[in-house]
Amino acid sequence: MNLPELAVFLRSRRARIKPADVGLPTGPRRRVPGLRREEVARLAGLSVDYYTELERGSSAQPSAQALAALARALRLRGDERDHLFHLADRPVPPAAQGPTAHVQPALTGLLDRLDTTPAQVITDLHEVLAQNALAASLLGRPPAVRGPAASFVYRWFTDPAARALYPPDDHAHHSRVFVADLQAVAARRGRDSEVAGMVAALRQRDAEFAALWDEHDVALRRVDHKRIVHPALGVIELDCHSLFSEDGRQRLLWFTAPPGTRGASQLELLSVIGSQDMAAEDGAPRTCAPTRTGDPDGVER
Repeated sequence: MNLPELAVFLRSRRARIKPADVGLPTGPRRRVPGLRREEVARLAGLSVDYYTELERGSSAQPSAQALAALARALRLRGDERDHLFHLADRPVPPAAQGPTAHVQPALTGLLDRLDTTPAQVITDLHEVLAQNALAASLLGRPPAVRGPAASFVYRWFTDPAARALYPPDDHAHHSRVFVADLQAVAARRGRDSEVAGMVAALRQRDAEFAALWDEHDVALRRVDHKRIVHPALGVIELDCHSLFSEDGRQRLLWFTAPPGTRGASQLELLSVIGSQDMAAEDGAPRTCAPTRTGDPDGVER
């Protein structure tokens, strides 16, 4: 394990990522060219102390799971991800799926160019892999969890707080669309244990999901008209578009509104509001400014 080179590589990749690339506010007091250590740690679901040890080349022994999470947080491309595993002396796994996957390069390139409209990359199970600042402000950042709970579809049927994103009158529509989309994904993946496990858990936990699943409606969600509840701007009516990767495992979503509509004006206001803490009273997840924890030596990096 080449810990010194691993530390250098992590620092170089961290310096390359702009806060807006991962939906974080720049802030007036930022003194680093890229992300702070605590921001990378939070994006990867690691403790700040643990990540700091990795960047200092100490005796930390990163697991394959931690490396995959770091690859996702730092938006490493395929060769960079493999290099990270080589430096840590870990077997290079096949291309990852789920919330620890790296965003496919074609979708990354498009996301980087969508800076005037909310946009994010998700998996076919609706796990957020990357989002721009406007998407974070509109939809909130994804929770730092792994497993089925990383999927918005799973949370939709198991966590009432997830439904606060949409008006109650629209819940039945979204439930039906989510299940029909999951039916199509399950068929395309074939004998996939991840999808089968999610479906089995949802059928057991939620009667609405079980009833809709037994209807066998199948339809990938490509375009949808959505009403999104924002704590500061109210209900925003937008069109949601999807662009699928070649293998269908990832999707680029972006949100638009026709010029001259109230939704278009609200999107303009959204860019002004940015990442202010707009936590809704009903507990809906929203974007908040990052917590500044600082390094043990008192120097911000």
